[in-house]
Amino acid sequence: MADICVWGPKAQRIELETKGRLLSMTKNDDGWWSLDAPFVRHGVDYAFRIDGEGPFPDPRSPWQPEGVHGPSRWVDHTRFSWTDAGWQQPPLGSAIIYELHVGTFTLEGTFDSTTDRLDYLVDLGVTHVELMPVAEFSGDRGWGYDGVDLYAPQHGYGGPEGLKRLVDACHQRGLAVLVDVVYNHLGPCGNYLDRFGPYFTHRYKTPWGEAVNLDGPGSDEVRRFFIDNAFMWLRDYHVDGLRIDAVHAIVDTSATHFLEQLAAAVKDLEVELGRHLVLIAESDLNDPRVVRLPELGGYGIHAQWNEDFHHALHAALTGERDGYYQDFGTLADLAKVLTRGLVYDGSYSTYRRRRHGRPATGLSGHQFVGCLQNHDQVGNRATGDRTSHMLSPGRLKIGAALVMTSPFVPMLFQGEEWGASTRFLYFTDHHEPELGEAVKRGRQGEFAAFGWYPDEIPDPQAEETFRRSKLDWKEPSRLPHSEMLQWHRALIKLRRRHSDLIEGRFSATSVRFDDTAHWLTLRRGSVWVACNFADTSQGIPCPDVQATEMLLASVPGVYREAGEIVLPGHGVAIFTGGGVGRCLV
Repeated sequence: MADICVWGPKAQRIELETKGRLLSMTKNDDGWWSLDAPFVRHGVDYAFRIDGEGPFPDPRSPWQPEGVHGPSRWVDHTRFSWTDAGWQQPPLGSAIIYELHVGTFTLEGTFDSTTDRLDYLVDLGVTHVELMPVAEFSGDRGWGYDGVDLYAPQHGYGGPEGLKRLVDACHQRGLAVLVDVVYNHLGPCGNYLDRFGPYFTHRYKTPWGEAVNLDGPGSDEVRRFFIDNAFMWLRDYHVDGLRIDAVHAIVDTSATHFLEQLAAAVKDLEVELGRHLVLIAESDLNDPRVVRLPELGGYGIHAQWNEDFHHALHAALTGERDGYYQDFGTLADLAKVLTRGLVYDGSYSTYRRRRHGRPATGLSGHQFVGCLQNHDQVGNRATGDRTSHMLSPGRLKIGAALVMTSPFVPMLFQGEEWGASTRFLYFTDHHEPELGEAVKRGRQGEFAAFGWYPDEIPDPQAEETFRRSKLDWKEPSRLPHSEMLQWHRALIKLRRRHSDLIEGRFSATSVRFDDTAHWLTLRRGSVWVACNFADTSQGIPCPDVQATEMLLASVPGVYREAGEIVLPGHGVAIFTGGGVGRCLV
């Protein structure tokens, strides 16, 4: 049975609609409306009418089986039989994160079909599965960043029960689960929050929709709405952590920033649940305050995506200089981010035409997530092309080696580990024709400035665009994909076997490079990595290393000669001090 409550300070009258009945609710002084409704049980549909208009879904709807415009369905979370008692996730510093999109990770595109591939992820060496947003969004297919029912797992993926089965299955296999959440805006379709209260503000803007009201009148309850949402994923779905989308678009001038309040609340929940919980932010601010402790003036988020590392590595490997890549491209940039955490730490950014960031003094590499690919850096390209479409296998292996031997927490994007040939495109399924056409035109206009013809840009609304983004699970067993998969497996095993590679202190990392000759060496304690970005073979100086053991090499023909390591073009080799030279692959 349920005590139905909804926050609606704007309303003069709110009625509960369920089982063909319309029942008046009582308003409290704080703007909350309530009704004792013992007839609303697990599986019962309900909705609200506000001042005679509606019906509207519950802002905290736990289930939207008919989509964003349909009624809410009550969920009794105590009914699910969990089998993960005593589960604890591995420390973030030793994590290998795997980002996936439920709808394209498998052909079926559901929580249950994702479960069928978990043993593969365990064999790969993954420790944390990061799900792109799974909160209810418009239609049956989409990235999820335009979600509107933030408490309801997407019906097309399998709804609440499907997500619980997936999380439980992950924990059975020793895999932690992170869920991507969006707290800076909501999608345009099915967004009824403004009917209930001042959830949004016109004082700020985001590129994707109305900004969330976190510091204006009524913002106390708005902040509680998002914090309670975080609690729901962590408590009711046993999720181990959250990845918080685009925190640079969360504007809050309060004395206690929303992120600090969220981090403190999650820390309290961690004690209550007796499980370790983590928060990871996506931020392009290059501001260490995001991850510093509150005692040091920070927000207390555990880690943040390292955009500078991705950009520096991508630009060094591909040679691209468009957009924000114009700020990167030299091995000096890559060396700086590997040893100091950020490239733009108060230095001038040509792309932004101003100084950007501040030094990451006192931070650990464990407070940054580093990658060569992620959903943004693939899907926000005009045709969803991966680095496997742009780079030689040799350069792909260099990129993978630097991700897995960096001081950062490494992350892979679905299919990256085998050099997937399938693209990851931007796709939507808005049922409103005007909105769908606007998304299509916006996408075409965005890339027209880069010289693309409109007909060359895949239509986000077309089902074919979505289907082209699904992984082909026949590829991992075929060349050249099987060879790339083996390389990633070997790198992950190496990272786990050598504690120097998990060390997060930047003081334990040193880099040498030659931007003219295109080589770089990365030293991580007793382990060092030699990378030849050039097309031809060359000797790479390593005078500080005497007797060495070669742990891994991406190409044959690596040898030592007169204080140098001779490395073929587009090759990478990993060594450790002592022992007789040998190659494991």
